[in-house]
Amino acid sequence: MDTLENLRGKTEGAKDLKSVVSAMKAMAGSNIVQYETAVSSLEDYYHTIALGIVAYFKAEKIAGISEKTGSKKKSEEVICAIVFGSDQGLVAQFNDSMANFVASSLHDLPGKKELWVIGERVQLLLSDEGFNVSKLYPVPNDINAVTPLVTEILNESQKRQQKQEISSFYIFHNQPNPGLGFSPKMQRFLPLDEKWKETLEKIQWPSKLLPQIAGAAKPTLIALINGYLFTSLFKACVESLASENASRLEAMQRADKNISDLLDDLNRKYHRLRQSSIDEELFDVVSGFEALKKEK
Repeated sequence: MDTLENLRGKTEGAKDLKSVVSAMKAMAGSNIVQYETAVSSLEDYYHTIALGIVAYFKAEKIAGISEKTGSKKKSEEVICAIVFGSDQGLVAQFNDSMANFVASSLHDLPGKKELWVIGERVQLLLSDEGFNVSKLYPVPNDINAVTPLVTEILNESQKRQQKQEISSFYIFHNQPNPGLGFSPKMQRFLPLDEKWKETLEKIQWPSKLLPQIAGAAKPTLIALINGYLFTSLFKACVESLASENASRLEAMQRADKNISDLLDDLNRKYHRLRQSSIDEELFDVVSGFEALKKEK
């Protein structure tokens, strides 16, 4: 049975927990601002890079991209999934929904599967699903840590593709929704083949004037492709970080409401118990007075 001292201790503990939750809410809100700002800036840069590649195709009159025919069968090819998750908890279904999405998406693709995972928690979930997680990267703790991570993954992916150890790469990450929450997204990253060219050509050139290339064609294309690949990975990472903090903020808001309800309930119990204790003391005083009055 609850006592006044017990209820007082529970109330103080709930207040301390509410302070922690408030601090985490403020931190998540601050992080969301910087990541959403980065996402907004990347949208324009990404579009500009894509337009530059489309301009190259038009200027050089490239009708198609020839693909290398490998000796491996589809069932023998290796598909690498680059999965963005989280290292920390208190993010609701952020990692669970991503792990389920990766499992269902890779199930439909032929060939062997290899996973490069950013985030320890989603890595554990994917390992439980039976996937081979060959590389594990820590989640960047701020916007400045994204570039080194993206550069490392990009260099490794290009190296493995040039050695023909991996046939294709896919990026999996959570993307913030315009209104609230997030949704998982899958993007084909490498190789840059005819499918990639067809996807880019859906972007309309903004004017009737035909584009021209200033300078040598090959260095221009290399610079554009490097920018495209880097931006694709960077954008996926930042969108994942924005989604993670949005999910954490939402979880902290629910926790804050639950703690407030708990505090109200504890305060009501405390005041009822205190009033009951006061009533009992008054009853004892009155009873004693009546007893003494009868004796006299």
